[in-house]
Amino acid sequence: MKLIIHGGFFSESSTNQETKVAKQQSLERIVKDSYEFLKTHSAVETVVFAVSLLEDDELFNAGLGSQIQNDGKIRMTAALMDGVTQKMSGVINIEEVKNPIQVAKVLLNYDDRILGGSGATNFARRNGFEKFSTEIPQRRQEYEAKLKASGTGTVGCVALDKNGKLAVATSTGGKGFEIPGRISDSATVAGNYANEFCAVSLTGVGEDIVSNATAAKIVTRVTDGFSLQDAFTKTFNELRPYDGFAGAIAIDKDGNMFHQDSHPSMVFASFDGEIFEVFQ
Repeated sequence: MKLIIHGGFFSESSTNQETKVAKQQSLERIVKDSYEFLKTHSAVETVVFAVSLLEDDELFNAGLGSQIQNDGKIRMTAALMDGVTQKMSGVINIEEVKNPIQVAKVLLNYDDRILGGSGATNFARRNGFEKFSTEIPQRRQEYEAKLKASGTGTVGCVALDKNGKLAVATSTGGKGFEIPGRISDSATVAGNYANEFCAVSLTGVGEDIVSNATAAKIVTRVTDGFSLQDAFTKTFNELRPYDGFAGAIAIDKDGNMFHQDSHPSMVFASFDGEIFEVFQ
């Protein structure tokens, strides 16, 4: 069993040491709690559990702490993919829901599995997800002061369960101050992808990630026989022509874990029951 999570990017220029330590401690708690959950649950159930914990933490840009768009509203995106069934579900620009990833989980059982805007929000209400404001005072202050964020915040989890099955989940509160209706990478196969060979979650600038089809490329290359590291190297090299901003976490079917970023520094943590690693 293996588990790796990410919480977006950490910028030394905009985040102090106290926040860095807080994120390290939070990621350690979440990855270890999620590993305990993984012991008795499937990979699909576990990635939803882990991403829900990340959405509930104000330190990360997903769920609570999501960025405010340029019309003053918060719209969130989340997706889930089962490596066994190859089914992907997601919500795009959903509003006033505490845990978008849990709405995505419900959608996994429907024929229409990716919903956007008011359709996603209405679906959530019909399925018992109560109206919930994810706005925190810090985000409102940033919005009012027009302090534009770096646009690299997303959370994600990749898990390999005891039966050798892979799954991935990704959630984001957006880049902040974007045009309403903008689509991020998080609910696309560029930012969230899995099959029986590999599962990958991305964070960074969504437009760069979509342009490179990053997650799908990594998974496809592993499926075609690349090692996980080689698949990352080749795919990240393809970001260079346009200075693409991305970070990724992954696990392959053999339990190899890998992470890489094109710019410093992705916030991540991993745990396999014995070895714990967190970003520095």
